[in-house]
This record gives sequence, C-alpha cells and structure tokens, in this order.
Amino acid sequence: MSFQEVLAELPSLTVEQRQLLMRRALELDEPALSPAVERLVEERRAEYLQTPSSGLSLEEMESQLRAKLGP
Repeated sequence: MSFQEVLAELPSLTVEQRQLLMRRALELDEPALSPAVERLVEERRAEYLQTPSSGLSLEEMESQLRAKLGP
C-alpha cells in the first residue's frame, strides 16, 4: 500500500483506529525500553495501583523540582 493510499483511507477509519495508528507510528521512532527499565516501570506502576496516594500529580512534581533546582 502506498503512502497516498494510506492517506486516502484515513477518513474511513474510526477515531480509535486513527489514535492507534498515531500511537504505533510514534512508537516506531522511540527506542524500546530495556528489560530492566521495563521491569522497573511495571513495578512502580503496580505500587501506584496498590496505593494511588503514593504518587504525585504533574503539578506537584514540577513544584518540587522547581523548589529543588530553581526556575
């Protein structure tokens, strides 16, 4: 399928299909995580799911970083 054919098909896709297509295209540009980093991410995610209050919002994290590192 040519690039032009792909573009022509985009309007017929559902929103979910287009979102999946965009995510997949972005993933192709990103290097895969190493197994060790993947495990760390999954461990931290599991900890967060067990105790959501242990996490910080983006705003809280930014505030703490700015206080520590400066503007």
